[in-house]
Amino acid sequence: MLAGLAGGRSTIEGALFSDDTLHMARSLGALGIPVDASEARERFVVEGCGGKLAVARASVFVGNSGTTARFLTPVMALGTGTYELEGDEAMGKRPIQPLLDALGAMGVRATSVRSNGCPPLRVESAGLEGGRVRMAGGISSQYFSALLMVAPCTRRGIVLEVEGDLVSKPYIEVTAQSMAAFGVTFRNDAYARFEVEPGEYRATDYVVEPDASAASYFFAAAAVTRGRVVVPGLGKRSLQGDLGFVRLLERMGCQVRQTETETEVTGPEKLTGIEADMSDLSDTAQTLAAIAPFADRPTRVTGIGFIRRKETDRVAAVVAELKRLGIHAEEESDGFVVHPGIPQPADIETYDDHRMAMSFAITGLAAPGIRIRNPSCVSKTFPHFFDVLAAVQAT
Repeated sequence: MLAGLAGGRSTIEGALFSDDTLHMARSLGALGIPVDASEARERFVVEGCGGKLAVARASVFVGNSGTTARFLTPVMALGTGTYELEGDEAMGKRPIQPLLDALGAMGVRATSVRSNGCPPLRVESAGLEGGRVRMAGGISSQYFSALLMVAPCTRRGIVLEVEGDLVSKPYIEVTAQSMAAFGVTFRNDAYARFEVEPGEYRATDYVVEPDASAASYFFAAAAVTRGRVVVPGLGKRSLQGDLGFVRLLERMGCQVRQTETETEVTGPEKLTGIEADMSDLSDTAQTLAAIAPFADRPTRVTGIGFIRRKETDRVAAVVAELKRLGIHAEEESDGFVVHPGIPQPADIETYDDHRMAMSFAITGLAAPGIRIRNPSCVSKTFPHFFDVLAAVQAT
Protein backbone atom coordinates (compact mmCIF):
# COMPACT_ATOMS: atom_id res chain seq x y z
CA MET A 1 0.00 0.00 0.00
CA LEU A 2 2.83 2.42 0.80
CA ALA A 3 4.37 1.67 -2.58
CA GLY A 4 0.99 2.43 -4.13
CA LEU A 5 0.88 5.83 -2.45
CA ALA A 6 4.46 6.71 -3.43
CA GLY A 7 5.46 8.55 -6.57
CA GLY A 8 7.13 6.26 -9.08
CA ARG A 9 7.95 2.57 -9.29
CA SER A 10 8.69 0.48 -6.18
CA THR A 11 9.85 -3.12 -5.99
CA ILE A 12 8.85 -5.34 -3.05
CA GLU A 13 11.29 -8.24 -2.72
CA GLY A 14 10.85 -11.36 -0.61
CA ALA A 15 7.09 -10.89 -0.86
CA LEU A 16 4.51 -13.30 0.49
CA PHE A 17 2.00 -14.63 -2.03
CA SER A 18 -1.19 -15.47 -0.17
CA ASP A 19 -4.88 -14.63 -0.24
CA ASP A 20 -4.28 -11.47 1.80
CA THR A 21 -1.48 -10.03 -0.31
CA LEU A 22 -3.17 -10.91 -3.59
CA HIS A 23 -6.39 -9.22 -2.44
CA MET A 24 -4.34 -6.11 -1.68
CA ALA A 25 -2.58 -6.22 -5.06
CA ARG A 26 -5.81 -6.69 -7.02
CA SER A 27 -7.61 -4.01 -5.02
CA LEU A 28 -4.85 -1.50 -5.70
CA GLY A 29 -5.17 -2.35 -9.37
CA ALA A 30 -8.90 -1.63 -9.25
CA LEU A 31 -8.07 1.77 -7.73
CA GLY A 32 -5.82 2.60 -10.68
CA ILE A 33 -2.52 1.59 -9.08
CA PRO A 34 -0.89 -1.11 -11.27
CA VAL A 35 0.78 -4.01 -9.46
CA ASP A 36 2.84 -6.58 -11.34
CA ALA A 37 3.03 -9.80 -9.33
CA SER A 38 5.72 -12.45 -9.87
CA GLU A 39 5.28 -15.35 -7.47
CA ALA A 40 8.28 -17.20 -8.88
CA ARG A 41 10.50 -14.24 -7.98
CA GLU A 42 8.62 -13.42 -4.77
CA ARG A 43 8.26 -9.88 -6.06
CA PHE A 44 5.66 -7.16 -6.51
CA VAL A 45 6.38 -4.16 -8.73
CA VAL A 46 4.08 -1.23 -7.94
CA GLU A 47 3.52 1.92 -9.98
CA GLY A 48 2.61 4.47 -7.32
CA CYS A 49 -0.09 7.11 -7.69
CA GLY A 50 1.74 9.88 -5.83
CA GLY A 51 -0.98 10.02 -3.17
CA LYS A 52 -3.79 10.85 -5.60
CA LEU A 53 -6.20 8.29 -7.02
CA ALA A 54 -6.68 8.60 -10.76
CA VAL A 55 -10.07 6.87 -10.86
CA ALA A 56 -13.37 8.41 -9.79
CA ARG A 57 -15.24 5.15 -9.30
CA ALA A 58 -14.02 1.72 -8.24
CA SER A 59 -15.19 -1.44 -6.52
CA VAL A 60 -12.74 -3.68 -4.66
CA PHE A 61 -13.15 -7.19 -3.27
CA VAL A 62 -11.01 -8.09 -0.25
CA GLY A 63 -12.18 -11.62 0.60
CA ASN A 64 -11.62 -12.12 4.31
CA SER A 65 -8.55 -9.89 4.49
CA GLY A 66 -9.19 -7.55 7.39
CA THR A 67 -5.85 -5.86 6.86
CA THR A 68 -6.72 -5.03 3.25
CA ALA A 69 -10.16 -3.72 4.23
CA ARG A 70 -8.84 -1.48 6.99
CA PHE A 71 -5.84 -0.15 5.10
CA LEU A 72 -7.65 0.55 1.83
CA THR A 73 -10.71 2.30 3.26
CA PRO A 74 -8.79 5.54 3.99
CA VAL A 75 -6.93 5.18 0.67
CA MET A 76 -10.28 5.32 -1.14
CA ALA A 77 -11.01 8.56 0.73
CA LEU A 78 -8.03 10.14 -1.06
CA GLY A 79 -9.94 10.05 -4.32
CA THR A 80 -12.65 12.28 -5.72
CA GLY A 81 -15.63 10.10 -6.39
CA THR A 82 -17.44 7.02 -5.08
CA TYR A 83 -15.69 3.81 -4.09
CA GLU A 84 -17.04 0.51 -2.79
CA LEU A 85 -15.42 -2.26 -0.79
CA GLU A 86 -16.86 -5.69 -0.15
CA GLY A 87 -15.61 -9.07 1.00
CA ASP A 88 -16.78 -12.60 1.61
CA GLU A 89 -19.45 -13.68 4.09
CA ALA A 90 -17.03 -13.67 7.03
CA MET A 91 -15.84 -10.15 6.20
CA GLY A 92 -19.46 -9.01 6.38
CA LYS A 93 -19.31 -9.71 10.12
CA ARG A 94 -16.03 -7.93 10.89
CA PRO A 95 -16.50 -4.47 12.44
CA ILE A 96 -14.87 -1.39 10.93
CA GLN A 97 -17.12 1.40 12.26
CA PRO A 98 -14.40 3.23 14.25
CA LEU A 99 -12.49 3.81 11.02
CA LEU A 100 -15.64 4.98 9.23
CA ASP A 101 -16.31 7.41 12.09
CA ALA A 102 -12.75 8.73 11.87
CA LEU A 103 -13.13 9.40 8.16
CA GLY A 104 -16.49 11.04 8.83
CA ALA A 105 -14.81 13.40 11.27
CA MET A 106 -12.56 14.48 8.39
CA GLY A 107 -15.46 15.26 6.08
CA VAL A 108 -15.71 11.98 4.16
CA ARG A 109 -18.98 10.14 3.76
CA ALA A 110 -17.90 6.58 4.66
CA THR A 111 -20.78 4.23 5.41
CA SER A 112 -21.58 0.60 6.05
CA VAL A 113 -24.01 -0.33 3.27
CA ARG A 114 -26.01 -2.58 5.62
CA SER A 115 -25.77 -0.08 8.50
CA ASN A 116 -24.19 -2.70 10.77
CA GLY A 117 -20.70 -1.19 11.03
CA CYS A 118 -19.24 -3.93 8.82
CA PRO A 119 -18.48 -4.30 5.10
CA PRO A 120 -19.66 -3.85 2.42
CA LEU A 121 -18.66 -0.17 2.53
CA ARG A 122 -19.21 2.89 0.40
CA VAL A 123 -16.81 5.84 0.47
CA GLU A 124 -17.88 9.13 -1.12
CA SER A 125 -15.13 11.71 -1.04
CA ALA A 126 -13.80 14.91 -2.52
CA GLY A 127 -10.32 14.17 -1.23
CA LEU A 128 -9.12 13.71 2.33
CA GLU A 129 -8.62 16.96 4.22
CA GLY A 130 -7.07 15.47 7.34
CA GLY A 131 -7.29 17.10 10.75
CA ARG A 132 -7.69 15.92 14.33
CA VAL A 133 -9.19 12.50 15.02
CA ARG A 134 -9.80 10.54 18.21
CA MET A 135 -10.21 6.74 18.32
CA ALA A 136 -10.48 4.07 21.02
CA GLY A 137 -7.21 2.20 21.39
CA GLY A 138 -8.54 -1.10 22.66
CA ILE A 139 -10.01 -2.51 19.44
CA SER A 140 -7.34 -2.77 16.74
CA SER A 141 -4.01 -1.09 16.07
CA GLN A 142 -4.74 -1.53 12.36
CA TYR A 143 -7.20 1.38 12.49
CA PHE A 144 -4.34 3.57 13.65
CA SER A 145 -1.85 2.17 11.13
CA ALA A 146 -4.37 2.76 8.33
CA LEU A 147 -4.77 6.45 9.17
CA LEU A 148 -1.08 7.00 9.88
CA MET A 149 -0.09 5.60 6.49
CA VAL A 150 -2.58 7.68 4.54
CA ALA A 151 -1.96 10.86 6.58
CA PRO A 152 0.97 12.28 4.51
CA CYS A 153 -1.32 12.28 1.45
CA THR A 154 -3.97 14.46 3.12
CA ARG A 155 -4.12 18.22 2.69
CA ARG A 156 -3.49 19.07 6.36
CA GLY A 157 -1.95 15.95 7.81
CA ILE A 158 -3.51 14.09 10.72
CA VAL A 159 -3.29 14.40 14.48
CA LEU A 160 -4.47 11.08 15.88
CA GLU A 161 -5.41 10.84 19.57
CA VAL A 162 -5.84 7.55 21.45
CA GLU A 163 -8.66 6.93 23.89
CA GLY A 164 -7.48 4.53 26.58
CA ASP A 165 -4.57 2.14 26.09
CA LEU A 166 -3.51 1.14 22.59
CA VAL A 167 -3.32 -2.61 21.92
CA SER A 168 -0.60 -4.24 19.81
CA LYS A 169 1.79 -1.30 20.10
CA PRO A 170 4.68 -3.07 18.31
CA TYR A 171 2.66 -2.99 15.10
CA ILE A 172 2.76 0.81 15.25
CA GLU A 173 6.56 0.55 15.33
CA VAL A 174 6.46 -1.69 12.25
CA THR A 175 4.20 0.89 10.58
CA ALA A 176 6.66 3.67 11.46
CA GLN A 177 9.60 1.65 10.14
CA SER A 178 7.81 0.91 6.88
CA MET A 179 6.74 4.53 6.37
CA ALA A 180 10.30 5.69 7.05
CA ALA A 181 11.57 3.32 4.35
CA PHE A 182 9.37 5.27 1.92
CA GLY A 183 10.59 8.63 3.21
CA VAL A 184 7.99 9.73 5.79
CA THR A 185 8.27 9.95 9.58
CA PHE A 186 5.72 10.87 12.25
CA ARG A 187 5.65 11.93 15.88
CA ASN A 188 4.61 9.39 18.50
CA ASP A 189 3.84 10.85 21.93
CA ALA A 190 3.89 7.79 24.21
CA TYR A 191 1.24 5.99 22.12
CA ALA A 192 -1.31 8.55 23.26
CA ARG A 193 -1.04 10.94 20.33
CA PHE A 194 0.41 10.72 16.83
CA GLU A 195 1.10 13.60 14.47
CA VAL A 196 1.76 13.21 10.75
CA GLU A 197 2.42 16.22 8.54
CA PRO A 198 1.59 16.39 4.82
CA GLY A 199 4.38 14.96 2.72
CA GLU A 200 5.27 12.65 -0.13
CA TYR A 201 6.23 9.01 -0.15
CA ARG A 202 9.26 8.16 -2.28
CA ALA A 203 9.35 5.04 -4.40
CA THR A 204 11.91 2.54 -3.16
CA ASP A 205 13.10 -1.05 -3.37
CA TYR A 206 11.96 -2.78 -0.20
CA VAL A 207 13.01 -6.20 1.13
CA VAL A 208 10.40 -7.84 3.36
CA GLU A 209 11.58 -9.30 6.65
CA PRO A 210 10.47 -12.86 7.54
CA ASP A 211 7.11 -12.92 9.32
CA ALA A 212 7.47 -13.48 13.06
CA SER A 213 3.83 -14.57 13.39
CA ALA A 214 4.37 -17.35 10.85
CA ALA A 215 7.69 -18.27 12.47
CA SER A 216 5.95 -18.79 15.83
CA TYR A 217 4.55 -22.15 14.68
CA PHE A 218 8.00 -23.50 13.95
CA PHE A 219 9.45 -22.18 17.19
CA ALA A 220 6.53 -23.91 18.94
CA ALA A 221 7.28 -27.09 16.99
CA ALA A 222 10.77 -27.12 18.48
CA ALA A 223 9.27 -26.59 21.93
CA VAL A 224 6.98 -29.64 21.84
CA THR A 225 9.33 -32.05 20.02
CA ARG A 226 12.51 -31.26 21.92
CA GLY A 227 13.86 -30.22 18.54
CA ARG A 228 15.75 -27.22 17.19
CA VAL A 229 14.54 -24.58 14.74
CA VAL A 230 16.56 -21.70 13.26
CA VAL A 231 14.87 -18.86 11.35
CA PRO A 232 17.39 -16.76 9.39
CA GLY A 233 16.68 -13.11 8.65
CA LEU A 234 14.70 -12.66 11.86
CA GLY A 235 16.97 -11.43 14.64
CA LYS A 236 17.46 -8.82 17.35
CA ARG A 237 16.97 -5.92 14.96
CA SER A 238 13.39 -6.90 14.18
CA LEU A 239 10.63 -4.60 15.43
CA GLN A 240 7.95 -7.27 15.09
CA GLY A 241 6.22 -7.70 18.41
CA ASP A 242 5.38 -11.33 17.67
CA LEU A 243 9.06 -12.22 17.88
CA GLY A 244 8.53 -11.78 21.63
CA PHE A 245 6.91 -15.22 21.46
CA VAL A 246 10.36 -16.78 21.80
CA ARG A 247 10.77 -15.03 25.16
CA LEU A 248 7.61 -16.77 26.35
CA LEU A 249 9.06 -20.07 25.14
CA GLU A 250 12.22 -19.23 27.06
CA ARG A 251 10.15 -18.81 30.22
CA MET A 252 8.62 -22.20 29.46
CA GLY A 253 12.06 -23.80 29.48
CA CYS A 254 13.24 -23.52 25.87
CA GLN A 255 16.75 -22.41 24.99
CA VAL A 256 16.71 -19.30 22.82
CA ARG A 257 19.71 -17.99 20.90
CA GLN A 258 19.39 -14.75 19.02
CA THR A 259 21.85 -12.82 16.86
CA GLU A 260 21.38 -9.69 14.79
CA THR A 261 20.27 -11.83 11.86
CA GLU A 262 18.66 -15.04 13.14
CA THR A 263 16.71 -16.67 15.97
CA GLU A 264 17.11 -20.24 17.21
CA VAL A 265 14.85 -22.16 19.61
CA THR A 266 15.61 -25.57 21.18
CA GLY A 267 12.90 -27.42 23.06
CA PRO A 268 13.26 -28.68 26.65
CA GLU A 269 12.57 -32.11 28.12
CA LYS A 270 9.40 -30.69 29.67
CA LEU A 271 7.65 -27.36 29.21
CA THR A 272 6.77 -25.18 32.20
CA GLY A 273 3.39 -23.48 32.41
CA ILE A 274 3.44 -19.69 32.58
CA GLU A 275 1.17 -16.67 32.94
CA ALA A 276 1.53 -14.10 30.17
CA ASP A 277 -0.04 -10.83 29.06
CA MET A 278 -0.09 -11.24 25.26
CA SER A 279 -1.75 -7.94 24.36
CA ASP A 280 1.28 -6.96 22.26
CA LEU A 281 1.63 -10.32 20.45
CA SER A 282 -1.93 -11.56 20.24
CA ASP A 283 -1.50 -13.32 16.88
CA THR A 284 0.62 -15.93 18.66
CA ALA A 285 -1.85 -16.59 21.50
CA GLN A 286 -3.35 -19.60 19.71
CA THR A 287 0.14 -20.97 19.11
CA LEU A 288 0.84 -20.83 22.84
CA ALA A 289 -2.52 -22.43 23.65
CA ALA A 290 -1.76 -25.29 21.28
CA ILE A 291 1.42 -26.29 23.15
CA ALA A 292 0.20 -25.42 26.67
CA PRO A 293 -1.26 -28.92 27.35
CA PHE A 294 2.28 -30.31 27.30
CA ALA A 295 3.42 -28.07 30.18
CA ASP A 296 3.81 -29.20 33.78
CA ARG A 297 1.32 -26.69 35.17
CA PRO A 298 -1.52 -24.44 33.90
CA THR A 299 -0.81 -21.68 31.41
CA ARG A 300 -2.85 -18.49 31.64
CA VAL A 301 -3.01 -15.88 28.87
CA THR A 302 -4.42 -12.39 29.51
CA GLY A 303 -4.82 -9.09 27.68
CA ILE A 304 -6.29 -10.54 24.47
CA GLY A 305 -10.03 -9.93 24.77
CA PHE A 306 -9.93 -7.99 21.50
CA ILE A 307 -9.07 -11.13 19.49
CA ARG A 308 -12.67 -12.23 19.88
CA ARG A 309 -13.32 -9.96 16.87
CA LYS A 310 -10.76 -11.51 14.50
CA GLU A 311 -11.46 -14.13 11.79
CA THR A 312 -13.39 -15.90 14.53
CA ASP A 313 -13.75 -15.50 18.30
CA ARG A 314 -10.25 -16.75 18.90
CA VAL A 315 -10.65 -17.07 22.66
CA ALA A 316 -13.80 -19.18 22.45
CA ALA A 317 -12.56 -21.19 19.46
CA VAL A 318 -9.24 -22.21 20.97
CA VAL A 319 -10.90 -23.28 24.22
CA ALA A 320 -13.57 -25.26 22.37
CA GLU A 321 -11.00 -27.17 20.33
CA LEU A 322 -8.79 -27.88 23.34
CA LYS A 323 -11.85 -29.35 25.06
CA ARG A 324 -12.49 -31.44 21.94
CA LEU A 325 -9.02 -32.91 22.56
CA GLY A 326 -9.97 -33.71 26.14
CA ILE A 327 -7.95 -30.85 27.61
CA HIS A 328 -9.31 -28.83 30.51
CA ALA A 329 -9.41 -25.23 29.30
CA GLU A 330 -11.36 -22.19 30.46
CA GLU A 331 -12.42 -18.94 28.84
CA GLU A 332 -11.84 -15.67 30.66
CA SER A 333 -13.02 -12.23 29.64
CA ASP A 334 -9.63 -11.26 28.25
CA GLY A 335 -7.97 -14.61 27.68
CA PHE A 336 -7.93 -18.26 28.67
CA VAL A 337 -6.41 -20.87 30.98
CA VAL A 338 -5.08 -24.19 29.67
CA HIS A 339 -4.38 -27.07 32.04
CA PRO A 340 -1.87 -29.88 31.46
CA GLY A 341 -3.14 -33.04 29.83
CA ILE A 342 -2.69 -35.61 27.09
CA PRO A 343 -4.51 -34.54 23.91
CA GLN A 344 -6.79 -37.27 22.59
CA PRO A 345 -7.39 -38.00 18.89
CA ALA A 346 -9.95 -35.65 17.35
CA ASP A 347 -10.88 -33.68 14.25
CA ILE A 348 -10.15 -29.97 14.86
CA GLU A 349 -12.54 -27.32 13.59
CA THR A 350 -10.72 -24.32 12.14
CA TYR A 351 -13.65 -21.88 11.84
CA ASP A 352 -12.03 -20.82 8.55
CA ASP A 353 -9.25 -19.26 10.65
CA HIS A 354 -5.75 -19.84 9.33
CA ARG A 355 -4.21 -19.50 12.78
CA MET A 356 -6.43 -22.22 14.25
CA ALA A 357 -5.27 -24.65 11.55
CA MET A 358 -1.58 -23.87 11.94
CA SER A 359 -1.62 -23.82 15.75
CA PHE A 360 -3.32 -27.18 16.20
CA ALA A 361 -1.09 -28.72 13.54
CA ILE A 362 1.72 -28.13 16.03
CA THR A 363 -0.27 -29.93 18.75
CA GLY A 364 -0.46 -32.83 16.32
CA LEU A 365 3.34 -33.10 16.19
CA ALA A 366 3.34 -34.29 19.81
CA ALA A 367 -0.03 -36.06 20.04
CA PRO A 368 -1.17 -38.72 17.54
CA GLY A 369 -4.56 -38.79 15.87
CA ILE A 370 -5.19 -35.07 15.43
CA ARG A 371 -6.69 -34.09 12.08
CA ILE A 372 -7.28 -30.55 10.83
CA ARG A 373 -10.56 -29.83 9.07
CA ASN A 374 -10.45 -27.36 6.17
CA PRO A 375 -6.63 -27.12 6.18
CA SER A 376 -6.77 -25.00 3.01
CA CYS A 377 -7.74 -21.97 5.12
CA VAL A 378 -4.00 -21.44 5.71
CA SER A 379 -3.93 -19.93 2.20
CA LYS A 380 -4.97 -16.65 3.82
CA THR A 381 -1.42 -15.96 4.96
CA PHE A 382 0.71 -19.10 4.49
CA PRO A 383 -0.42 -21.22 1.52
CA HIS A 384 2.50 -23.66 1.73
CA PHE A 385 2.45 -24.05 5.51
CA PHE A 386 1.96 -27.82 5.56
CA ASP A 387 4.68 -28.35 2.94
CA VAL A 388 7.12 -26.30 5.00
CA LEU A 389 6.11 -28.12 8.18
CA ALA A 390 6.71 -31.49 6.51
CA ALA A 391 10.10 -30.32 5.28
CA VAL A 392 11.08 -29.17 8.77
CA GLN A 393 10.01 -32.53 10.25
CA ALA A 394 12.15 -34.35 7.71
CA THR A 395 15.37 -32.52 8.63
